[in-house]
Amino acid sequence: MIAGTSSHAGKSVIATAFCRLFAERGIRVAPFKAQNMSLNSYVTLEGGEIGRAQAAQAEAAGIEPHVHMNPILLKPAGGVSQVVVLGEPAATLSAREYYAAKDRFWQAAAGAYDDLASRYEIVVLEGAGSPVEINLIEHDLANYRSARHADAAVVIVADIERGGVFAQIVGTWELTPEADRERIVGFLINKFRGDPTLLDSGLRMIESRTGKPVLGVLPYLENLRVDQEDSLSLDDDSGSIPDVSGQDGESTDVAVVRVDSISNFTDFDPFRREPGVRLRFVREARELGAPDLVIFPGSKATASDLARLRDRGFADRIEKLARDPDGPIIIGICGGFQMLGDRIDDPEGVESRDPTVPGLGLLGVVTRFSPIKHRFRVTGSTRTGPIASVVRGYEIHMGRTDRRPDVEPWIELVREPSGETIADGAVDPSGRIFGTYIHGIFDNRLFFNQLIDLLRKRRGLSPVDPERGRAFHAARSDRYAPIAEALRTHVDLATIDRALAHSGRTP
Repeated sequence: MIAGTSSHAGKSVIATAFCRLFAERGIRVAPFKAQNMSLNSYVTLEGGEIGRAQAAQAEAAGIEPHVHMNPILLKPAGGVSQVVVLGEPAATLSAREYYAAKDRFWQAAAGAYDDLASRYEIVVLEGAGSPVEINLIEHDLANYRSARHADAAVVIVADIERGGVFAQIVGTWELTPEADRERIVGFLINKFRGDPTLLDSGLRMIESRTGKPVLGVLPYLENLRVDQEDSLSLDDDSGSIPDVSGQDGESTDVAVVRVDSISNFTDFDPFRREPGVRLRFVREARELGAPDLVIFPGSKATASDLARLRDRGFADRIEKLARDPDGPIIIGICGGFQMLGDRIDDPEGVESRDPTVPGLGLLGVVTRFSPIKHRFRVTGSTRTGPIASVVRGYEIHMGRTDRRPDVEPWIELVREPSGETIADGAVDPSGRIFGTYIHGIFDNRLFFNQLIDLLRKRRGLSPVDPERGRAFHAARSDRYAPIAEALRTHVDLATIDRALAHSGRTP
């Protein structure tokens, strides 16, 4: 188990690295997180919904993601959470209601782990938040309760970027129940910049206080291409208007509207990795400036997020940008697509107390919410507009969006595995405003290249040289090799291997 002293300590990335490391050794390995709270989700081949981080870990392990890898997914919105159990929405509960029912949910989690353990030589468990939150520990399914069930060796990860790393580690040790301390193999310090020998006195103190070693000091790794589950990572992307003075004037400015309940934010990672592109998440209308591309992302609370965008002045600003023939391309993904329409109807109160919520009026579509959640892998191709490309991705949404007769769909899709064909999305008559339900659409390299070239062409710039971005878009499987190598270089793996061998697992 990879546990942590806090959220955003790096548990997901390090668990992913171990999945890749064991897979490179020829070991059959699978990821597992009993309970995940995240709006960044993924659709498995059987149509179930799991956390995006576990999908990335499965990919690193070289296996197909499955609902057993994340049996409980909590999707928070408005003081309650939708509880997804084994890939299916099961309930919408407050924290107290969830805690009251936790033993019932634990049975699903324990059964899912047992299935994985019967089919794989090693299971890499990921904890959640901190394992010793005093007010939560009796309700916690993802940390020591999972470790006990799996008889797992535990590695505690601490984030030195947050400061107070030695207090984080010693405090976590002191608050760990006595019966669980023997499970702890050691500690990892993550995200260090500089000379690790400067930490030597602190490392000795930790071993003296706990009797457990610091297994390694991992450096801060730039340009990580591993999907994150925690929206805290978005704080690294400033929303400020970029200053291009002194630059070549060819940078492409991409602004993602930072709604409060943003979901599937890894949809936009390709922009972060692309040379010559500046990706920003903007919270206020005044931060928009004059971008080349504005994206409205997915949302777990579309109606309330839309209301807050109006309060922050986005509606007026976007309307002005849309009317300007030299204004940006505007794309809405999933909930963002719904926001761009004429209105959202919610007669059953799925998301809103209001039966009808006006949209931004930029696309001639109307959305009607329903309790049924659509979850599909999809393939297809664009059928209108300036981009001609095959696309792959997945849908996760509640509700259906219908176009006016005069509005063209954007993409012809086939849902897997049923083979159902649908017309997805919409394009406005100007060819500058688009909407789609497809998550992961920017991961399609041909589509992405054409979009970037379209943005550059509108500014009178030449197309991007395909070779320019080649190093930034290596094969997806290659993106996990550097983090596995970081473990080999900076971590005492022999101690972990001995712990696995002692428990009967194959190191």
